[in-house]
Amino acid sequence: MEKLKTPLAIINFKAFSSAIGENAVVMAKLCEKEAKLSGITVGVAVQPADIFNVVNNVSIPVFAQHVDAVFLGAFTGSVLVESVVQAGVVGSLVNHSEHPVDLAAIKKTVLRLHDVDVLAVACAGTAEMAFEIAKFSPDFVVIEPPELIGGNIAVSQARPEVITAITKNVKRCPVLCGAGIKTKVDVEKAIALGAKGILVASGVCLAKNPASALRDLLAGFK
Repeated sequence: MEKLKTPLAIINFKAFSSAIGENAVVMAKLCEKEAKLSGITVGVAVQPADIFNVVNNVSIPVFAQHVDAVFLGAFTGSVLVESVVQAGVVGSLVNHSEHPVDLAAIKKTVLRLHDVDVLAVACAGTAEMAFEIAKFSPDFVVIEPPELIGGNIAVSQARPEVITAITKNVKRCPVLCGAGIKTKVDVEKAIALGAKGILVASGVCLAKNPASALRDLLAGFK
């Protein structure tokens, strides 16, 4: 399993028009350029239909946004782990707040990803959920209170005690911060609280100048 160097910034393309289809390649290349300039590890989480094209146009890590804990067989409509791995991903998000699953499914999904030797980046909305998810040994745990996602107040600013509680008590895997991260200061605060990276989306993909927005975020790691 490829271990990613931290600090790590994962840019979630979601289903934004600025980051699907050919725009996904453009956005991924932008992320690749800023990663090389900064020396920071930057990955992108893209739509299933865009994985193969993005993987074949950039050298940075590409993640699936979701996979299902199913096996090869009759599972029409499911996102099969083997299919995204063959398309070239290094791992997948699990239990993002916009595609939540229960604890049993989180455990099964982490195990399925590890079965095929790729990374599991598991999201949690609360410290309590993060503690439970950490028991499954994902490669990263992301704290992203759902009420802050897409907003203008970062979790590192609005709920610093949540980050601290997780980074002090979760020792099995590195912690990333999501939800509302939009500025260098947000990142600096997250790192000061013990986080090893960020998961961001609108702060880059919906920015007027995505390259400048990403550059500012990555400066927060230095």
